Order: sequence, then structure tokens, then C-alpha cells
Amino acid sequence: MWCESAQALYWTDIEGLKISRLQADGLVHEWKLPQRVGSFAFCAGSRTQMLLGLDSGIALFDTASESLSPVIAVEADEPTTRINDGRCDRQGRFVFGMYNPKEAAISGFYRVDADLRIERLPLPPAAVGNSICFSPDGATMYYTDSPTRTIWSLDYHADGWLGTPREFVRLGEQEGFADGSCIDAQGGLWNAQWEGKCLVRYDAAGAETARIELPVSRPTCPAFGGPDLDVLYVTSARGSLSKERLRDEPAAGGVFAVADTGWRGLPETRFQLRR
Repeated sequence: MWCESAQALYWTDIEGLKISRLQADGLVHEWKLPQRVGSFAFCAGSRTQMLLGLDSGIALFDTASESLSPVIAVEADEPTTRINDGRCDRQGRFVFGMYNPKEAAISGFYRVDADLRIERLPLPPAAVGNSICFSPDGATMYYTDSPTRTIWSLDYHADGWLGTPREFVRLGEQEGFADGSCIDAQGGLWNAQWEGKCLVRYDAAGAETARIELPVSRPTCPAFGGPDLDVLYVTSARGSLSKERLRDEPAAGGVFAVADTGWRGLPETRFQLRR
């Protein structure tokens, strides 16, 4: 994610248990955490506080003091699951999904409100919750259970009410799997396609309108950034790739920047923590 106040790009190395920040001057700073970080959000009214989705639950982290609040457990009765993709809705509540390495659809999607109360959303169980993002007006939510190769959309109301999921995009068997997504200022959804070696843009009706080929087969999540929010950043993965594939993809696991896409992003909504 791009932080407008810091003018810096932040990303997580999940298996490396760390968050990194790339500043405008090219300097990179890293924070080591006690658990894997599946997703995060910046907190409103603070330049240093973040909400983290850790292995076992939700916590607050201050990048200046490097202090971590007590973890609020999520799915403590499911030892194989951990928090995965997440993003704030337009009201500043954090919405996230879970990851089950056994890829059994046993996990839920959750929402964290300003009081750090966590509620399970009335959505079907999933194995790998991903692609969570919201239309510019906040009235539509998108998400996927990656193994199903389908991105879903649903009506999303400011009071928290959710409509019935409907199929937005279904990827073919040769196209890879839908991983992380972000929304541009025109309402297009940009999806990183795991094993698809590309980023794909879909308009609000689900029609493909742009495709960017990448030098790695496992892109994981895009984000618009830069001073004008016109640079498209994307993370990628290298874990479990064979030696042969790593020889073909030496940049696997890297973070990439794509300029001159012709599209602009939106500022990321910050988590509205009640202080």
C-alpha cells in the first residue's frame, strides 16, 4: 500500500515476518514482527500507527516506538488458518479474509470496527480469502476465494449490511488464480493473477480493459502510488518455486513498479480507530 502522508510504499514479506517501507529517496526500512503479517492498514490521525493482520489476530503497531499492542485473536479454534488479504472499506473499517494452507474452505471473512470489535461477515467459507477492495463510492465490495478462480462482487452499505454475492469475473484454467486487487479512480479493478504472470484490469461490469505482462509468474497484490497516484506497484512471491523456475524467474519475490499505465489510483482509506 502507498501511504500518502509519508509518500512511501509499504509492503509485507509474509514468510519473512516483516514490513518494509520504500521512501522517495530510495531508502528502505524494515520492521521485524513476532508473527507473519498477512495485511495491514494505516490508522487515521497518525503518521506512525498501523493496524496489522497477524497470524493469530489483529493488533496495533507503532513504527516509531516499534511497540505492538496485545493481539485480538481470530479463529483461535482453527490452528491451521491465519489472516491473509485485507483492506479498509470507505467508512474506515478493516475487512479481511483468512488463509488455510490445506486449502479447505473453512475460514471466514471479518470486519474490524473503530472499537477493535471483530465480526464475522455473512459470506461463504473460503480457503484463501483475497482480492478485497471497494468501489470508489464504497457501495460495492469485491473478494475472492482464490482456489475457485472467481472474483465476487456484492452490494455494500455504509451501515455494514452486505448484499448477496454475484459472480464478477471467472478466470479460465489457463489464466492462473485471482490474488490481491486494488481499485483505480475510474472504478476499475486491477487483479494480480498468481501463476498468470500478469495484472489485469476489469471495468465495473467485469470486462477486461487492460493487461500488463510481468517478468514473474506469481504476482500477489497491486497498489497505486507515487505523488500523483499514477504508478502501479505490485508485489510477488518466490516461496516453493523450484530451482528450475527460479532460474527462469530470478526476480521472483521482488516488488515492481509500472509507470505510464494511463490510470490513476485512489488514496487508501485509513482505519478509523476510536481513540
